[in-house]
Order: sequence, then structure tokens, then C-alpha cells
Amino acid sequence: MEWHDRIESDPAICGGRPRVKGTRLTVEFLLGLKAAGWTEAQIFDGYPHLTAEDLQAVFAFAQSLIEKERLLPLTRVV
Repeated sequence: MEWHDRIESDPAICGGRPRVKGTRLTVEFLLGLKAAGWTEAQIFDGYPHLTAEDLQAVFAFAQSLIEKERLLPLTRVV
């Protein structure tokens, strides 16, 4: 998936946060819905103008950021 076609950032919109083109739905917001347990069907019901390709681009964008990061082991604080 080529996320560049569907994700954009403009300093004048949503504080420059990456968002789905033509919307004010940020990548952060949509990932937060999934993290909160929303299904894709619930997201599409709540935001009917959003497409499956838009949501796939959100995930591809997030993946592209993570793949470039060096992750350190997480430790559990007891």
C-alpha cells in the first residue's frame, strides 16, 4: 500500500498532524479508535466518507514510521 496517495500533512490543518486527505481525520485519531477496540465496521459506520483504502493507508503510514525506529526492550515496572 502506497500511503502517500492518501495521507497528507498541512501546517494549517489539524496542527500539521498527518491525516487522511480531504478530511480532518488524523492518523493518530484513527489509530486511537482501533486501540480502543473499535472494529473497522464501527469506524466506517461513524465516518462513512472514509474508505477501506484510507484506513489501510493509515496503518501503512504508521508501519513506515515504526520500521525506521530502533526499539529498545521494554521493562515492566513492578
